[in-house]
Amino acid sequence: MSTSDAFGAPLDSAGIIPSEPGGLLDVLGVAAVVLGADGRIALWSPQAEELFGWTPEEALGSFAATLLVAEEHVGLALELFSKVMEGGSAWAGVFPIRHKDGGTRLVEFRNMRLTDEQGGMYALGLATDETTLRGVERDLALSVRLVSQSPIGLAVLDTDLRYVMANPALERINGLAAGQHLGRDAREALPFLDTTVIEAAMREVLASGTPLLDQVSVGRTPADPDTDHAWSVSYYRLEDPTGRVIGVAVSVVDITEQYRAGREAAEARRRLALIANASVRIGTTLDLERTARELADLVVTDLADLAAVDVLDSVLQSDITTAAVPTTGPARFRALAVATAYPTDAVEAADPIGEITTYTADRPVARCIHTRRPVLLARVEPRDLRRIARDERSAALLTAAGLHSYLVVPLIARGQVLGTLDLLRTRNPAPFTSDDVVLAGELAARAAVCIDNARWYQRQRNAALSLQRHLLPRQPPELAGLDVAYRYQPAGVIGEAGGDWFDTIQLAGGRTALVVGDVMGHGINAAATMGQLRTATRTLARLDLPPDEILRHLDRATDELGELDETLATCVFAVYDPGRAECHIALAGHPPPVLTRLGRAPRLLDLPTGAPLGVGGVPFETTRLDLRSGDRLVLYTDGLVETREEPIDDRLNALLDLLSHPRLPLEATCDRLLAALRRPDCHDDVALLIAEVAP
Repeated sequence: MSTSDAFGAPLDSAGIIPSEPGGLLDVLGVAAVVLGADGRIALWSPQAEELFGWTPEEALGSFAATLLVAEEHVGLALELFSKVMEGGSAWAGVFPIRHKDGGTRLVEFRNMRLTDEQGGMYALGLATDETTLRGVERDLALSVRLVSQSPIGLAVLDTDLRYVMANPALERINGLAAGQHLGRDAREALPFLDTTVIEAAMREVLASGTPLLDQVSVGRTPADPDTDHAWSVSYYRLEDPTGRVIGVAVSVVDITEQYRAGREAAEARRRLALIANASVRIGTTLDLERTARELADLVVTDLADLAAVDVLDSVLQSDITTAAVPTTGPARFRALAVATAYPTDAVEAADPIGEITTYTADRPVARCIHTRRPVLLARVEPRDLRRIARDERSAALLTAAGLHSYLVVPLIARGQVLGTLDLLRTRNPAPFTSDDVVLAGELAARAAVCIDNARWYQRQRNAALSLQRHLLPRQPPELAGLDVAYRYQPAGVIGEAGGDWFDTIQLAGGRTALVVGDVMGHGINAAATMGQLRTATRTLARLDLPPDEILRHLDRATDELGELDETLATCVFAVYDPGRAECHIALAGHPPPVLTRLGRAPRLLDLPTGAPLGVGGVPFETTRLDLRSGDRLVLYTDGLVETREEPIDDRLNALLDLLSHPRLPLEATCDRLLAALRRPDCHDDVALLIAEVAP
């Protein structure tokens, strides 16, 4: 079985180590010279010829003192030769030697006496150039000092990646004495580190010869087992002077402080990016539930594994300026949003969206509301779970998910507590820190303003919708000679009420007025203006005036309504007379009605458009239209056909195409038009009125 030396060189069965020229002895060029008892040169090595210049033919048989020593030093040379030969003691030192070229060189000698089997005496001289030897000694001393006193951990491993040297600095870094390194590989000596990566790096360097520099490694060693440290590790392949690979050198520098500073800077940048991202992603709409979801979605992954947004039920139910927030006792929350960083059953532990849950005063979430301050449970204990979870099943789910850290922060806007943001860590092993509390508080503060804006807007929107629904007709009346159906839809994006309205007014002589209008703008002001115009329209309609005259009076009334704030509205006003089978109709800047007649393609009525109500000074015109049994008039506001992406002509053609389909009952026709032409993200409300001439 073959073995190897300290650097992995193979040994044969006799223990012989083959070596290529170029080793240390070759660098020194050690010469060997043997003198007989009479002082003549008996043996002369090739290195002696290189050192002294004399060939074997010139040197052998010559007196060494005569050939190699200057005349003034011959006496000293003979004295030293006698001491070696007579006393048997070795002599070591530097002696000036005459070179063949006539110059003098200082040579380091090791002289000793040899005895053969017949008792003959010889003197062996081992010699090397003194300058070369001193240089090697300096280099060696410097290397030893650098290795032993360097603050950088240094190690040498053989080609089998076993330690053959470890300096004191590495002993301090690893917490292991040099003896505990030697003969072991990295896995045996450093089981507390990720040695797979370390050994892979060393094998790569052994194979390629290319150094790997500044490889960052993080872990804990026996030197400081409770603290993570970071090291910059570099690997170099070692070769002897002949180029033979003898191992790997490793340098290790502790960069824990720099690493921590870098991590802290990166964490600070991450937190700033998260806050900046919150400004973009939270509050994209004025929808309360969506705003809560945006907050929950933002914090998962970057800050928590599971997040929940809950709002006090009293905040949603009470008057918006006087919502009662409990300062003691139980608190009632309505769940608005839940988000997780990864699929997990722990989501079932959260309160179901839309449900109301009451938490007693000892619960962290209630304490957060009462104190208006964050509550941090950096390390969740089993007893804490019963106070965090709403019931035993939820506690079991959170335990199974690995909940180990919990943070709840209040949502406060304009001085009022609205609810809480709950953050839980299950997969992320790090507990919440004080920095996390600050970050969560900043995000909650920004989101709370958006949530409060959505709450204010929702209250105003609900009031406008309630007002509008109160002002619009509720049941189609029984009309002489007409069947009608109608619809009203708020804007789809935020469900906002606008100023669209419709009406059917019974007039004298069995006639019926059909009205569809649109007050420009949204919200409660538009709804209130719509109510005033609807009332004025109903009053004017009963004066038996033609449609253009009614629009003229409405134009003046709209102008008066806009004295403080400019008001504009569009309107279509039609009067159907069943006795004469005719309809008189006028427009005030309104989209043209559609006439559908059995057996014919639907068409847009070509009517004078007029100007919107409130412009003033523009005359209106009445157009007479003959109607027959089965004819339908489709009146609508621009919210049905106008979009921001498509030309109005394309949308009007789409309306005509839908009306050209096989005829459906009036109610179904309304539904068909709204389903096909309305989009979830529409930004305008719509009023639709369809009247059909009865048989």
